[in-house]
Amino acid sequence: MSDLKQQSCKACEGGVKPLDKNEALALLEQTAGWALNDNATEISRTFSFKNYYETMAFVNALAWIAHREDHHPDIEVGYKRCHVRYSTHAVKGLSTNDFICAAKLNALIGE
Repeated sequence: MSDLKQQSCKACEGGVKPLDKNEALALLEQTAGWALNDNATEISRTFSFKNYYETMAFVNALAWIAHREDHHPDIEVGYKRCHVRYSTHAVKGLSTNDFICAAKLNALIGE
């Protein structure tokens, strides 16, 4: 398996099949801390921080990665936490792009 954080997202278009549960579980092994939902259509993780400033610094870095990769998560931000959810809307499920971005966020916090 190649290192996900070293890859770049590729444009997704409709008509492409989403990853199946076994494919998603295999990629999940490379994204520590992320969870797969029950129907294998989304991965998510909650990141915790010391304070609001660190939380917002993470959110800004996440936004930069999302812009650079042209792959955007759903995020929920609180005082000392950020919940991130990835799913590829164009394929109505998961794509490799979701796991690439998850791996890049893990690398951002040193994992």
